[in-house]
Amino acid sequence: MNNYIRAVRELACEILDLMAEGLWVRDPSYFSKMIRDVENDSFFRINHYPSCCNNNTTRVGFGEHSDPQILTILRSNDVGGLQISPDHGVWIPVAPDSAAFCVNVGDVLQAMTNGRFVSVRHRALSYSSQSRMSMAYFGAPALQARVSAPPEMVTTNRPSLYRPFTWAEYKATAYSLSLGDNRLDLFINCKDDDHKKLLD
Repeated sequence: MNNYIRAVRELACEILDLMAEGLWVRDPSYFSKMIRDVENDSFFRINHYPSCCNNNTTRVGFGEHSDPQILTILRSNDVGGLQISPDHGVWIPVAPDSAAFCVNVGDVLQAMTNGRFVSVRHRALSYSSQSRMSMAYFGAPALQARVSAPPEMVTTNRPSLYRPFTWAEYKATAYSLSLGDNRLDLFINCKDDDHKKLLD
């Protein structure tokens, strides 16, 4: 298990480095160094969603939410249930593939990219006669790490959308609210209309 966690952490760091390069961030390790920090707050979780007695029954295994961390690397068995919502109220099933990873952008990465990458809202349903298993690595900064967008992400046309915060501050806020709340909205640095226009 420790070997697997090390491997998916390295995968997360490689993905983050590629994102930084694609955004022309001068330091390509700007995002990944937060996960590489020896005091990072990353964790690993195994989820089990029991089978339903018949295919006409649907239960919520994990309610609508976005991941508060930087990046999530998810792998599951060949049983469906994961859904994403790129639009409010629209749910799209993610086809199960036990040979692939699902990568979720988290709230912290949305803030660090100044809204260029958006934290996806998702949920897990249980509606199959088979049980669903998933393994999730949540890459997170150290508690006292300062979260802010690099200078390359902030321009006069796209000012900083979020005020700087520490991961400890954001984590405390995230876990004090309901699962489905838009926690990142509490850290908006400009008016709601401006924020929505820039994210669109």
